[in-house]
Amino acid sequence: MQFSSQLLENAVNEFAKLPGIGKKTALRLVLHLLKQEEKDVEQFSEIVARMRNEIKFCQRCFNVADGDICSICANSMRKQETICVVENIRDVIAIESTQQYNGTYHVLGGIISPLDGVGPDQLNIESLIHRIQKETTEEIIFALNPNIQGDTTIYYIQKKLQHTTTRITTIARGIAFGGELEYADEMTLARSLQNRLPVENYVANK
Repeated sequence: MQFSSQLLENAVNEFAKLPGIGKKTALRLVLHLLKQEEKDVEQFSEIVARMRNEIKFCQRCFNVADGDICSICANSMRKQETICVVENIRDVIAIESTQQYNGTYHVLGGIISPLDGVGPDQLNIESLIHRIQKETTEEIIFALNPNIQGDTTIYYIQKKLQHTTTRITTIARGIAFGGELEYADEMTLARSLQNRLPVENYVANK
């Protein structure tokens, strides 16, 4: 791809670094910005820069937040005694889009995957254990991707919580094994939440 402007080429290369964006799509985006009013482009870049510089992670659940605590944890109308354990922030957004869950979350920041060099110490697991011990937690719902890594993570955390009286469940397997939550349709994800299973039953069947 040949460019008559180094500035244009630099912008295309930067957009092409985004996931799922190839050079052709990047070029379309850059050319679109060139057609916009200068103030609109400045606002666009300002918002992105401010997001990157000012966004925080909730001190309680590790979801994205504008302050120390995210809007979900700060919402007194939500069931603070229920924790949905997810792999990443995209999964929070996927579950929230179902409008079928009214509890809180805990974002692990990944899943246990020895082949990828990811162990329990690199995830927000100990903070989850501490949170359950500190707070009045009635139920923990594991909403991790239905694959080997997800199941390994569930098994590890469940063992750490084996002496707790908290109810521990996992979403029903309406989602195919090997699938990912963020790509599941809202109805399937909603039904998986509603028909969740006790973790000990699920683990026992493995």
